[in-house]
Amino acid sequence: MTRVALGIEYNGSAFCGWQTQPSRCAVQDALEFALAKIAGEKITTICAGRTDAGVHALDQVVHFDTGVERPPSAWVRGTSALLPQGAAVIWAQPAAAEFHARYSAYERCYRYVLLNHPVRPAINQGRVGWFHMPLNIESMRAAARHLIGEHDFSAFRSAECQAKSPVRDLKHLDIRRSGDYIVFELVANSFLHHMVRNIVGGLVYVGKGRHDPAWLASVLASRDRKLAAPTLEAAMPSGDWCKLRAADGSMRIDRGYGDICQNLRHHARGRRDRGGASRRARARLRFLRRESTLRHA
Repeated sequence: MTRVALGIEYNGSAFCGWQTQPSRCAVQDALEFALAKIAGEKITTICAGRTDAGVHALDQVVHFDTGVERPPSAWVRGTSALLPQGAAVIWAQPAAAEFHARYSAYERCYRYVLLNHPVRPAINQGRVGWFHMPLNIESMRAAARHLIGEHDFSAFRSAECQAKSPVRDLKHLDIRRSGDYIVFELVANSFLHHMVRNIVGGLVYVGKGRHDPAWLASVLASRDRKLAAPTLEAAMPSGDWCKLRAADGSMRIDRGYGDICQNLRHHARGRRDRGGASRRARARLRFLRRESTLRHA
């Protein structure tokens, strides 16, 4: 069996989330159908991080095992031709047997983009969230500091969350304004279901002056979802985006997609295996190495 890793981007508004559904409306359903056509056999995929309905992905990392040999171009162009218009495979390459799209991920970075303007978005409808009242950035930053570290985030998880433990290590929470847009960037070992939207909802409550920054600390300590702010309403499609940082072996790749993304960093526990990678794939890896060097210089 050969393990193949690939990257897929998709417009979340066209799907009911990543995970397969009885109605076959999920990204996973569409991808496995397309891959099965190319492979001529049933394919089961595993992704780095499941996304909710309406959440867009710029580079979702997926792996699957197959008994057939296909060139990377077949997995990329062939699969993309069979996917709905809102999704496309953007790269594919052989992976070491030890590589696992989910369990090899060691860090996730989620960026939520919010339009803070009296008038709702038009051109960016479906690409950003929206809140009409003025928001105080400094108050939200002060509140955010109470959430940094390893905590029980029960107050910020949805009732449908399937995680065995509510404890997460939030390493970074940055809030910055760019014109009328506010970008919330959260880095953690992993996130609970709706954790980011619920945290941003609480920060918005503080930013509009409904509560002082210390309120968010009391909500966290309570572990009670009923005491927190409602999940930030961004309608469907939402202001959530995702993309990945991926690496194999000792190499860590940091792909830049601007300000709208969710990142997952990966490593493989085994040795790197790029055998059979196409010239285009090797060129892409060289480019990513250079970009990573520049970003960390």
